[in-house]
Amino acid sequence: MDTDGEGYCQRNGYGEKLQKINSAKSTELILQFMQHKVTSKLLSLARENMPSHWGSFTQRLQLLSSNSMTLRNLSVLPEMLQHLLFYDFGGSCKSGKHMEFCAFIAPGFMAFPACQFLGSSRSSLWIPIDLYLEDCIDGSVAATNAIEILSGLVRTLKAVNDSTWHDAFLGLWMASLRLVQRERDPHEGPVPRLDSRLCILLSIATLAIADIIEEEKPDLVDEVKQTNQWKEKVGRDLVTSLQQLGDYDSLLVPPPSVISAANQAAAKAMIFLSGLPVGCAYFDWTNINDNSISFSGNLRHLIVESCISRKLIDTSAYFWPGYVSGKMKPIPHTSPGQVPGWSMLIKGAPLTPSLVNTLSKSPASSLTELEKIFEVALNGSDDEKVSAASIICSASLIRGWCIQEHTVRFVVKLLSPPVPIDYSGNDNHLISHGHMMNVVLTGISSVDCVQVFSYHGLVPELAGALMAICEVFGACVPNITWTTSGEEITALSVFSNAFILLLRLWKFNHPPLEYCIMGDGAPVGSQLTPEYLLLLRNAHLFSSCNPMRKHDRNVEMSTMSMTSAQPIFVDSFPKLKVWYRQHQACLASTLSGLVHGTPVHQNVDGLLNMMFRKISRGHGQSAGPGISGSSLSNSSAPGSEDYYARPMLPAWDIMEAVPFVVDAALSACSHDKLFPRELATGLKELADFLPASLATIVSYFSAEVTRGVWKPAFMNGTDWPSPAANLSTVEDNIKKIVAATGVDVPSLAAGGSSQATLPLPLAAFVSLTITYKLDKASERFLNLAGPALENLAASCPWPSMPIVAALWTQKVKRWSDFLVFSASRTVFHHNNDSVAQLLRSCFAATLGLSDAQISTNGGVGSLLGHGFGSHFSGGLSPVAPGILYLRVYRCIKDIILLTEEILSSMMQSVKQIAVGVSSKEKIEKMKNTKHGLRYSQASLAAAMAQAKVAAALGATFVWLSGGSGLIQALIQEMLPSWFLSSHKLDEGNSAGSLIYILGGYALAYFTLLCGMFAWGIDSAPVSKRRARIIESHMEFLASAIDGKISLGCDLAMWRAYVTGFLGLVVRCAPDWVKEVNVGVVKRLSRGLRQWKEDDLALALLCKRGVEAMGAAAEMILAGE
Repeated sequence: MDTDGEGYCQRNGYGEKLQKINSAKSTELILQFMQHKVTSKLLSLARENMPSHWGSFTQRLQLLSSNSMTLRNLSVLPEMLQHLLFYDFGGSCKSGKHMEFCAFIAPGFMAFPACQFLGSSRSSLWIPIDLYLEDCIDGSVAATNAIEILSGLVRTLKAVNDSTWHDAFLGLWMASLRLVQRERDPHEGPVPRLDSRLCILLSIATLAIADIIEEEKPDLVDEVKQTNQWKEKVGRDLVTSLQQLGDYDSLLVPPPSVISAANQAAAKAMIFLSGLPVGCAYFDWTNINDNSISFSGNLRHLIVESCISRKLIDTSAYFWPGYVSGKMKPIPHTSPGQVPGWSMLIKGAPLTPSLVNTLSKSPASSLTELEKIFEVALNGSDDEKVSAASIICSASLIRGWCIQEHTVRFVVKLLSPPVPIDYSGNDNHLISHGHMMNVVLTGISSVDCVQVFSYHGLVPELAGALMAICEVFGACVPNITWTTSGEEITALSVFSNAFILLLRLWKFNHPPLEYCIMGDGAPVGSQLTPEYLLLLRNAHLFSSCNPMRKHDRNVEMSTMSMTSAQPIFVDSFPKLKVWYRQHQACLASTLSGLVHGTPVHQNVDGLLNMMFRKISRGHGQSAGPGISGSSLSNSSAPGSEDYYARPMLPAWDIMEAVPFVVDAALSACSHDKLFPRELATGLKELADFLPASLATIVSYFSAEVTRGVWKPAFMNGTDWPSPAANLSTVEDNIKKIVAATGVDVPSLAAGGSSQATLPLPLAAFVSLTITYKLDKASERFLNLAGPALENLAASCPWPSMPIVAALWTQKVKRWSDFLVFSASRTVFHHNNDSVAQLLRSCFAATLGLSDAQISTNGGVGSLLGHGFGSHFSGGLSPVAPGILYLRVYRCIKDIILLTEEILSSMMQSVKQIAVGVSSKEKIEKMKNTKHGLRYSQASLAAAMAQAKVAAALGATFVWLSGGSGLIQALIQEMLPSWFLSSHKLDEGNSAGSLIYILGGYALAYFTLLCGMFAWGIDSAPVSKRRARIIESHMEFLASAIDGKISLGCDLAMWRAYVTGFLGLVVRCAPDWVKEVNVGVVKRLSRGLRQWKEDDLALALLCKRGVEAMGAAAEMILAGE
């Protein structure tokens, strides 16, 4: 019968019909499962927590729908199947509904987009980006990678703001443009200027977007198939964001020094549209003849070129409406091929002086050009190496934004050239490259250049290369020389340039007590030491060699700059290690250990005689009792010219003697055996002999000031220089600068009779610095001494810094803005109340809650203002409070107290917001208006939007001020204490419980953002501490919900915080939930169900993973 039946079915086609019916029915059944309330939730649970199984299931269904003729004829079924499979079923296991977060306050909140309630300041959503970028311009060198931090910051804010990639990219571009426009012509001084800002806009921001596109994964099950589609979509969002930039003309106006580069970028597009090859000699001709094309380029042209060079967009951008306007003039009859430029270099032209001059002023436009000149720098003749190195470290480094990430790595390679295969010399191979490396060291010594290396995350690699140079050249005798352009370069010069640059990469002059006491809570960057920098370098090396580690393009490019693939440690540099230990001992305690008759003692005598030889001939003064046996007079010879000549000692031997030399000189001055002017002259003689000794002078004076054992120096104009001529002007300018904060400036001279005094070490240091000329040769040394002088003066009693500012303003007026601004910052160093007032001003300005002197519009413009300096009309004007805070917080020692002030200021701002919403006038309007309910929803939604901005501002301040260590203390200690304490926020107002509810949600945003800023939202955290810290906080929440912990805060605030925080974690950082113990998650879920928060309780279980699937399934079934 079976055989007969089979034949019957085949003859009548019944089997085929049955198969078609079964296919259709089974597909319909699957669709019903996906549409059924209960089964869809169960399937959604499986989809989220069993991606490999679900992927196999969906592939089979796709295969069925594509191969089945029956299903293709039923076109509706495959379309519904595709839509449900990938986009829309089991919605209750998803938590993307922001309405759930705010339903307790204002049902229907999502009817009003958050940006609608931020007034004209839509940019308030992206304030953390503005603050981070402005903080990068402070001048403090960071060992982190700004590209990674910025890309993580953009991802975080996109998730929290629930925005599109178009909005996220536009927010990044706008913040970067505001950074450039904020100070188009910054004040002069040893601080980053316009080039650092342009680097962030045109290189770092672009690379951050490239990192996002490369690393971000689509939240789809069929990842392999959908990744390309996702990248295309994000690419379209990038294009539309760039197109929309054209609507902001005022932000796109290039600073005067960049107009030529902007015109060149527009010219490139015009040449492309004309059909000429962009790399032709005609383009080189336009580079040096701006009049050849009639148009005006802007910053968008430069941004687009930066994106095209990194293949984020293509040349179709040149066809955007309105992108190119203008016309080209006819090509000249003279052959453009004869114009010197990069095209000539590619063709093999020799490096003539005219070509070197041209290439130094015009940045390389492609990696090919850069590689060509780098090859010459490594393998050319000695003269060619020097010329090529100078080209790489000029315009291509500072203004070659399209290839800057490659240029900085080539520079590091030039500082660590490989050992030649056939090298057989006795000396270290680096010595043969001394001339070329000195050109590189001087070429990258500017403040902006060091910041560029910092932004690209190459400080650890650069430090490793510099340590090797210092170790080798510091051991050389000074008779090793090179001659260039009539100037003699010695091994001491190479050592000094490398050593000064190395010390600028870490806080060498800060006492180790600062970060020993505070540990992880110390200010960001204070932990930078040689050991830490080498640890980071070795970690980058390990990351690139670990096949199990997630691909990281930035780490991979960092390791490209390392010619040595081996880890290095401080022990690898014994000479440097000896100096470093002596340096630490000098900071920690007074000098000791100099033994009479030892080589060090002899070197001290020789250096003292060199410094004070004129005094020695005319007087018989001793250096004083501080150094036994050392003298300022003839100690072993009658005073011949040869004896007083500079000693022929290796640099490390001199550096070992310098602390004792400076101590002897300062002791002699203190005992009136040396005039102050002679002391300054002698110290300058030492610094001129070995510029690297300036670092030890700085650290010695910094340490001695903290001891408080030296008598004060009276700045009376006789013994020491007097600031009286312009001290009152400095005081007036300080008051102008801080006027917007409402902080009182202490009088510099009470009653007009007080005489200006400084601690003796500070007086000696400032007297030394004003002996320098502000020229190119001295700039790299003042870049070290300037910030050190500011830090030293800021740590001394008021008004030390204003006195220093007055003295330096007399020396060089073009630094007056920088000096006065630095003096104004010290107002906040000496008074905790002024810091609290400054924080309140920041929140008030951002939220538009302030009264008199700050604009009530709020937003980024009020917080960060439009720069600082007397180049504005009317001279100096009040500085925006956000700028002041970003320049002050690094010098605030008690950052735990600072964090408490931030939290307090944030909650006070939330209180003001709540009071505004619940004012009597608005209540009456709600009662009397026909659409009163909708007005209420809109008002509460606006309040929530403002509270969110306040939380973002507070979280950013905490993150910038203390980093992940401070955030760990916040989450594990401060926040639990906050909830265990009682806070009477509703006293004296009519807002009632609204204050507590709004405050709870603000705290939820605040905590989430702090954690996101510190540890990210990716499945692979930047630190292993994230899981432990988040779990401890979840355990605290669960214990409080279970009643095991007695709370002191208002219960409405507590409930708002718990539901808000967990809802945000589920929606914005679901990977956090997977790192929490499943028992803790189940306890939280039970507590939420007791509060009737069933959807959130289920979503929390769904995000936990396979271990919680059983509990989630039980909850789904129990709910029906």
